[in-house]
Amino acid sequence: MTTSIPPIEDLIPHRASMLLLDRVTAFGEKCAVGESLPTRGAWYADESGNMPAYIGIELMAQTAAAHVSLVKRMRGLPPKMGVLLGTRAYRSETGAFEAGVLLEIRVNQLFMESGGLGAYECAIVSGGAIKATAILKVFEPENVELFLQG
Repeated sequence: MTTSIPPIEDLIPHRASMLLLDRVTAFGEKCAVGESLPTRGAWYADESGNMPAYIGIELMAQTAAAHVSLVKRMRGLPPKMGVLLGTRAYRSETGAFEAGVLLEIRVNQLFMESGGLGAYECAIVSGGAIKATAILKVFEPENVELFLQG
């Protein structure tokens, strides 16, 4: 794992309120660790001011995207846009992530095919306990605009 990591804004295209990941703290060829601090009063906050657990899928996706970006940087390649295809089994031990309590998002690449299809095993950890898990399917098409047009 390396610790020389650029700011998150240099790694993924998300901006303003859609940038949910605060930073990447570590990464390697097949894994990355990100952090997010849920904020009371954010657009996603529930009636108690906490982050609903379903937002965890996006935290995982942003961490996986940051991982892909970092690996490309390591190899001297330009970043490309990718998409989250989905997950079959997002499991959360909680209904919401508490505002002001740091979340650590861990992603481990299971595979990445030359055609751009990949999968990540993911976990969200808080206070030393696993709060949510999923396996995400991702895709990095050659031309994301054409892909999104169908």
